[in-house]
Amino acid sequence: MNTQETIDKCYNIIRSKTDFVPSVAIVLGSGLGKHATDIDIVETIDYKDIEGFPVSTVKGHEGRFVFGYIEQVPVVLMQGRVHYYEGYSMEEVVLPIRLMRMMGAKTLLLTNAAGGINPAFAAGDFMLIRDHIASFVPNPLLGKNIDRLGERFPDMSNVYDNNLCDIIKNTAKELDIPLHEGVYIQFTGPSYETPTEVRMAKILGADAVGMSTACEAIAAKHAGMKICAISCISNPASGVTTEELSHADVIVATDKSSMNFKRLVFEVVKNIG
Repeated sequence: MNTQETIDKCYNIIRSKTDFVPSVAIVLGSGLGKHATDIDIVETIDYKDIEGFPVSTVKGHEGRFVFGYIEQVPVVLMQGRVHYYEGYSMEEVVLPIRLMRMMGAKTLLLTNAAGGINPAFAAGDFMLIRDHIASFVPNPLLGKNIDRLGERFPDMSNVYDNNLCDIIKNTAKELDIPLHEGVYIQFTGPSYETPTEVRMAKILGADAVGMSTACEAIAAKHAGMKICAISCISNPASGVTTEELSHADVIVATDKSSMNFKRLVFEVVKNIG
């Protein structure tokens, strides 16, 4: 089954369960999904109930769409994402983004837990993503272009919308939440990076590293969405400190900063809306 057929089949299943039309789509990263239940929920759909839809297999990624409102803003949240390292194709990884665009969402807010490459970053800090490096993962637009989603050669000069970035910066300032800015680099995972790979990423200009997000941003840009993204720095990247890395530590770090994260994201959505 080709991508266009899969998208249509999944979309029709979703529409058979809800006619909710979101204006903002939000992807909640590792350890952050619990905040999906803090919105005014209208409907939820488990990924496993959508035939042909990839299902999250990672702890901390619950695996469902949550539809509802943040204040008066209609939103759809991904309570858990799927990753390339889980064995899915890159087309499957970005399928949820394309579906949320078809549901009506014009704005996409991506979040993730990331390793801090920039030595100024500490665990629990937030970083506004201003650009990304996606050269180490397959481009999600490879293969036959789906013209009704977007053009063959989409421009990537302003992936992370400047106006949305300004809203995030101003909101963080109003809430007195420190916010770094920087470049995010995506590797495939699931192994963490070696110290030498982290040094390479730093030379290339990256400030934070993770295993998601950039590919989703590319697909969203292709589909005509306006995009913004925030990383929760869960730990210093390999080699920045001598400590070993673990997914359990990622969850602990995101838990500690989760309330500030919720405050920031919810207020940003209100300001966008």
